[in-house]
Amino acid sequence: MFDLVWLIPLCPLIGSVINGLLGKKIKNETVIGAIAAGSVFASFMVACGILFQLLSLPGEERVIQKTIFTWIQSGTFKADIGFLIDPLSATMLMIVTGIGFLIHLYSIGYMHGEEGFYRYFCYLNLFTFSMLCLVSGNNLLLMFIGWEGVGLCSYLLIGYYFHKKSAGDAGKKAFVMNRVGDFGFLLGLFTLFYYLGTNHNVWTINFVELAKNADLLVPGAVVTTVCLCFFLGATGKSAQIPLYTWLPDAMEGPTPVSALIHAATMVTAGVYMIARMNFIFIKSPTALLVIACVGAATALFAATIGTAQNDIKRVLAYSTVSQLGYMFLAMGVGAFTAGVFHLMTHAFFKACLFLGSGSVIHGMHHALHHEHSEADPQDMRNMGGLRKKMPITFMTFLLATIAIAGIPGFAGFFSKDEILWQAFANPHHHAVNYVLWGAGAVAAGLTAFYMFRLVFMTFFGETRLSEKAFHHLHESPWVITVPLVCLATLSVFGGWIGVPKVLGEVLGEMPNYFEHWLEPVFAYSTHYTEAHGAHGIHSVALEWGLMGTSVLIACGGIGLAYALYIVAPGFPEKFTSTFPALHRAVYNKWYVDEIYDFAFVNPCKAFGNFLWKGFDVLVVDGAVNGVAAVVRGFSGILRYVQTGFVHNYAFTMVFGVALIVAVYIFR
Repeated sequence: MFDLVWLIPLCPLIGSVINGLLGKKIKNETVIGAIAAGSVFASFMVACGILFQLLSLPGEERVIQKTIFTWIQSGTFKADIGFLIDPLSATMLMIVTGIGFLIHLYSIGYMHGEEGFYRYFCYLNLFTFSMLCLVSGNNLLLMFIGWEGVGLCSYLLIGYYFHKKSAGDAGKKAFVMNRVGDFGFLLGLFTLFYYLGTNHNVWTINFVELAKNADLLVPGAVVTTVCLCFFLGATGKSAQIPLYTWLPDAMEGPTPVSALIHAATMVTAGVYMIARMNFIFIKSPTALLVIACVGAATALFAATIGTAQNDIKRVLAYSTVSQLGYMFLAMGVGAFTAGVFHLMTHAFFKACLFLGSGSVIHGMHHALHHEHSEADPQDMRNMGGLRKKMPITFMTFLLATIAIAGIPGFAGFFSKDEILWQAFANPHHHAVNYVLWGAGAVAAGLTAFYMFRLVFMTFFGETRLSEKAFHHLHESPWVITVPLVCLATLSVFGGWIGVPKVLGEVLGEMPNYFEHWLEPVFAYSTHYTEAHGAHGIHSVALEWGLMGTSVLIACGGIGLAYALYIVAPGFPEKFTSTFPALHRAVYNKWYVDEIYDFAFVNPCKAFGNFLWKGFDVLVVDGAVNGVAAVVRGFSGILRYVQTGFVHNYAFTMVFGVALIVAVYIFR
């Protein structure tokens, strides 16, 4: 199966080309959807075959490269179109193709009747192709091609409803902010390439060769610069402070697009990139500290904003920003396995949550349409009591919410608890660990609160729809509910492959399968940490204590949401009226967008207007128009020479001859 790895990205690309070129003529939605979803399913089957074949090999042999052809060659430097097959890339391939297929299947029902149905699936397939290139490429240049590809596709899909100004603006915002991050990625790539080449004559960007030469990377300013440049790229692609503001606005795209961006593709790219290059990042304590602090701050900051949002998709968007913060917190404390594990479990429950919100919006839109109401189908204040009409959507959404809240037994508990433990016990940041753990724990409590606030406002209590609209509310079709059931099942059971050691000992010496699976990928970082005498905290009692504390914090958040939105539903309104300034600040996202507009956007616009009106119009156009005016003036004078009368020309000739004769006579 390893020889067929090239089919994994190729299948979605073929689907994209077919629908892009012929979709408008095909017209049949079933055929278009089957081509798009079928191409991703084919990739998923090949990925499954590769996974099983990889599992059959010993751990030390689970690194395979397959070169398709040489792309660029200059002297000793060579960049291939090639694929790297190892436990990390196999995991990512399964996530992207598996969840990607479910989202494609869901989209067939959700996008039914949409104008540009074929265009949507063309973009969606292209998005999947780009992400598959990113996670399977065996060198930095091929990764960057996928990196740029997902950026382009996010622009196309976020701005899918391009006739809406808000959608167009959101697409441009995502595109521009990601270009800032991409600039950092390129700086890191060029610096790393130049440093290894000029100092050690190692001209390579191949991941396997970089890992083999990791000892040549001496800790210091250059390595830290490389890491921070790459991390700047990650903050853009994975929506971390300060480049996170594009992701909440990405809600302007169709809901399945949000699920694909948030769960299986674009925003996980930065986490994957750091995990792939862990052998470089582990050598820069400064870069690790920056990553950990930014991750913890983002997790907490985004969680506070999520507590006051009323748009169901916007709550989930800030939840994604916060959960990505957890992943970067894990990367920053050297817990690369825990970060990738949370990436996987988050993909399960976040895809379920977004697709569940899409099911709710689908039902609300249908109900409000029958009433001819202009009410917003995404505003939770217009919902309530939906569990009675949408039982499958409700149950799957509830299970995914329990998972993200970190309740024991569900997928999110295992990965989030491991990150919090590593944040406290890691050997890299010493006293800062307490702050990192505290930020993560508070963010966990806020997550539980705002997610159950969403559940209670949407599915519980009395409906805030009219009787007529509520009567027309119904469960979504099977093409929407089947993916929800699959993802909810993964949200419940998907974490049991990564049971923490202390918990595994209680469960009959149950091993941490996921940690053992990824061990070859992060072996260098583990050995490097141990070789440099870095030792974290090893206390079973303390780990149990912190685990219990995080669970209690999560339960406290759930209890608070229950008290405020079920027991005393009038209290939140009293609170906001008592503290209006605080509520406005949180509701308006701490005015970060306004600050960015004032500090960056408006000055850039003003500078652009100056270049247009002050330089282009006055200088460039002035110079061109000035030359034209001079030529026009001379020609206006000289045109009198051309009169059209023969006697004038004869007189001029005689006068000229007389003048010449006079010059010769009197000189």
